[in-house]
Order: sequence, then structure tokens, then C-alpha cells
Amino acid sequence: MKLLKFLLRYFPPGLALEYTQGGDVKTKMIDLLDLSAETDIRALAESIKASEPVITESVMEQLVETLQKLQAKVCDTNAKRYYKYKTLQTHLLPLTNIAFDKLGKRCLTGSYDRTCKVWDIDSGAELLTLEGHKNVVYTVSFNNPASDKIVTGSFDKTARIWCSRTGHCLLTMWGHNAEVVAAKFSPNHSKIATGSLDMTSKIFQLSTGTELGTLRGHTAEIIALHFNNDGNQIITGSFDGTVSIWDVRTFSRTSVLIGHRSELSNCVYNFDCSLIASSSMDKTAKVWDTRMNSCLATLRRHDDEVLDLTFDNNGKKLATASSDATARVWDVSADFRQLASMEGHREEVSKVCFSPNSQHLLTSSLDRTSRLWSLESGYCVQTLDGHTDDVFNCAFSYNGDTIITASKDNTCMIWR
Repeated sequence: MKLLKFLLRYFPPGLALEYTQGGDVKTKMIDLLDLSAETDIRALAESIKASEPVITESVMEQLVETLQKLQAKVCDTNAKRYYKYKTLQTHLLPLTNIAFDKLGKRCLTGSYDRTCKVWDIDSGAELLTLEGHKNVVYTVSFNNPASDKIVTGSFDKTARIWCSRTGHCLLTMWGHNAEVVAAKFSPNHSKIATGSLDMTSKIFQLSTGTELGTLRGHTAEIIALHFNNDGNQIITGSFDGTVSIWDVRTFSRTSVLIGHRSELSNCVYNFDCSLIASSSMDKTAKVWDTRMNSCLATLRRHDDEVLDLTFDNNGKKLATASSDATARVWDVSADFRQLASMEGHREEVSKVCFSPNSQHLLTSSLDRTSRLWSLESGYCVQTLDGHTDDVFNCAFSYNGDTIITASKDNTCMIWR
């Protein structure tokens, strides 16, 4: 074996070793989720060397420098100030969803005007309009990291695959009896999963658009779905108040997570898929163990419906957004205690997302603003204002240097 080079993954922190073995080039990923400003980099390098035969004494200084670069990027606690860079006058009718590509160079917008648009972040120019759906385009996403394809799900009961360079529709996936509100690429980009208000999820072959199987068992509308990291499972969240876990190979339900007393608003995996979190109109969020399929904690501090939730990149913190006009951050690595309460919005908080380095939280609200909060203090460090109607979505680019906010005023704002 011979080491070729080190590759960095900033968010979540990790180091990849690219090496040759028997004439083949291979890559091994080493997760460094516990990397912090206090980490002894030289000791970390020695521990990696001890467990990786491909690392020799001759590359130790290069390894130390590489890890120091990673530490500096990941542990930068300085609060960035974002300025309004561009306003995208996006669609004729209200927006439904937004998504970045892997590099943060392009974004997608879905709309009630039945189209999805592709935008250049640097210039603010509209690159493509994806036309063909017969009703609202509700869900949009790239097949990151390649970002060469786009999936859209529509109220016309179909999902479509598009070329992100030309805008050509490559496939249309039929079969649902009601609106498609969730659509995701599998991690290896060989399959598509869709979730619908017809209470089912479907798995399609990406290369042909052929339906491989239907996941049946929910007793109300499906509103969220996600693949696990190896693509052999998906979770679905439903208005029936449950999360279902499915085997994608057999199209069978392997478990049902029961405990919420009202409709779900979202469900998500953490980074290593060891945890699932669910948010509900019953004013709580729950954290579940995926190995035991048991509830580890019920988070009860909100005074109204919990509308959204997300894990940070390391999967150690969870943020929740609520109709009570607050967002809250929780420690899910140990005791599930509340770490911070973000108070300052005047109306419901509809969306939350962590900055890539997990130092800040971004929220969007019906009070027409987004806010950036310090996780350390819980204080608002910047208010992003300028929209003239509800801000219902927000997102960071992969490296955190760009924010996009989407509003019912039919515009998106890009902040740099």
C-alpha cells in the first residue's frame, strides 16, 4: 500500500486517505466528529498513524498540517456578518421550497406556478426553468455531491428527474394517487424514494424510472422521508403521528415508532443514522434509537406546535422550531438537556438549520425575518430583514459562506 494524498471533509469533520493497493486506487474515510479547538492535533495524528498502516513517519508532518487546517476551519467561532447580495425575483406564484447544490454555486426554487428554476448564486441569473409539471412543484433537490441531476415532486402526483445542465426532463415517475410532497435520491444515486398524501411511499429505479416497490402501512398522509447512509433503509413521517422504518430491498416495514399524540411535521436521521428525531403538532420532539427502535427522550419545552427540526452536521445537537416563536437547541449526545433557547422572533418559527461548523443557528419566521443565533450564548447576532411577507425557508451553503432565504413575497434573498 502507498499513500497518495490526504483529502479533507470539513463538515462534518473527517480525513480521507487516498492510497494504492494492488494497482487499485482506494479511499478510506476517517470521521473526526469530536474534533474541537482543544484537540491535541499531534496526539490525534499519532493515534491515526497507529491504526492506519498506510501512514508512515515520512508523512507525519504533512498529516499534522492537514489536521491543523481542518481544526482551524471547523472550530472558527467568529460570527460572520452576512450582507444582502442578490434578490431573486423568482416566480409568478408563491415559492414552495429551496435547495443548494453541493458547491453552493446554484440553487433550486419550486413554486405554485408549476415550475422549478435553477439559479446562479454568484450572478443571481436564472439558468434554467424546468417546465412540464401540471400542478404545484412542491419538493426539489439536487443529487449531491454530483449535482448533475434534479428531482422534483409535484401535486400532479408525479416526480420528475431533470438534467441540471440542460434542463431536459429525463424521466417521469408515475403511480401515486395524490400529491407527491417528498422525493429523495438514494446515497448511491441508483434509486428515488417518493412520499405522497396517498399514504404511501414508492421506490423507483433512477436509470429507467421503473417502480420497484410501494411502501404501504401509514394510515394518513406521508410528509417526510429520508434514506439512511447506505441506502438500504428509509424512514417516513406521517400525519398518523408515527415514523415508519422500511427495508428498501424487500419494501417491507421493519418498525414503527409510536408515541406522538398528533401529526408529525418532520423526521430526520443524524449523521451516522444512529438516531432519528421527530417533531409533532403535540408540542414535543422525540429522539429515537435506531438499533432498539425505542424512544430515548421526549423534548417538551415548547409551548406550541413543533414545526421543524434538524441535527447539526456532527449529529450531536438537535434544533427545534415552534409556533411559540422560539427555536431551541438540545444536546442529543448524552443527557438531552436544553442547551439554548432562541427568543426574539415575533411570530412562529417555521424553519431551523445549523451553520456547517455547528457554531450558529439560522431561523426563518412569519415575522418576515430570518435570524442568526450564537449557539454559545443563545443571542441573536444578526437579523436578516428585507422580505415583505413570511419567510418560510432558509438554508446554508455547504461551506457556510452563503445563506438563502425564501419568502411568500415570491422572492429569495442571497446573503454572502
